[in-house]
Amino acid sequence: MKLASLKSGRDGRLVVVSEDLAWYTDAFLIARTLQEALDDWARCEPLLRGLAESLEHGAVPRGRFHEREAASPLPRAYQWADGSAYVNHVALVRKARNAEMPDSFWTDPLMYQGASDGFLAPRDPIPLADEAWGCDLEAEIAVIVGDVKQGASREEALAAVRLVGLVNDVSLRNLIPGELAKGFGFVQSKPASALSPVYVTPDALGARWNDGKLHGALLVQLNGEEFGRADAGVDMTFDFGTLIAHAAKTRDLCAGTVIGSGTVSNRDADGGPGKPVKAGGLGYSCIAEVRMVETILGGKPETPFLKRGDQVRIEMLDEKGHSLFGAIEQTVAG
Repeated sequence: MKLASLKSGRDGRLVVVSEDLAWYTDAFLIARTLQEALDDWARCEPLLRGLAESLEHGAVPRGRFHEREAASPLPRAYQWADGSAYVNHVALVRKARNAEMPDSFWTDPLMYQGASDGFLAPRDPIPLADEAWGCDLEAEIAVIVGDVKQGASREEALAAVRLVGLVNDVSLRNLIPGELAKGFGFVQSKPASALSPVYVTPDALGARWNDGKLHGALLVQLNGEEFGRADAGVDMTFDFGTLIAHAAKTRDLCAGTVIGSGTVSNRDADGGPGKPVKAGGLGYSCIAEVRMVETILGGKPETPFLKRGDQVRIEMLDEKGHSLFGAIEQTVAG
């Protein structure tokens, strides 16, 4: 089952989307918004599944689904917590800084709590007031969960996953060091992120969703050129069950909490830093990582951060080349 929110008011209008992303039908008789459905999932899920089946058979009123008309599935959420599940990415950051990486990073996930009061729509521009802030994309996987009790096990946490999709976790890299130096975490350096147009129930992903990981190439384009195609199911040190349980160690998580994977990152075939796509590698899911590799190999970064007018596209395709979640397609704007 695939769900989306069309732009309407502050919280969108819940619709069910066809498997090929071509059609939608309104779900207002079941739930007006995705958050409303998540709050009453036991009642709403079977009704939404029935509506999805009717949509596939053309048995309900339908309209053309246009991704440009979609808000993020949750235009605002009660909570957004982003992990760093791909420790290869963290290791490159530390290596570029000539800093030792604590052994605990391989056993205890990093996670920060971001701003969830407003997610950008997947085709909205990325607002950038000052290019000196070092604007970066971060292509990630994210899940939306139901209620999770404090102290939930990995298995209990994984069972709470309701929907899976993509996120562009925008970062202002040049503001991060100053904030972290205060010893209190991100605020200004983590502006609004954007979710993919459609989020999908785990069962609808088939073998791609396995053991708490989404498998498949996460395709990233920068200004129309291929920038990354790392496999989201490879080199993921912490699966989503582990990430969710980590977030719920000392508190309940409410339905509608969004949990991110952190930047998807693969090691190169020889175990070293990743190579650009043009060099036969899998590329990168953020600019910071290619800058780290450039620093490690050449002593300094060469690739600039995003400038106004730059275009970013993030997507994942199925075996037939069809989009699974729709595309996050954004232009950097002042």
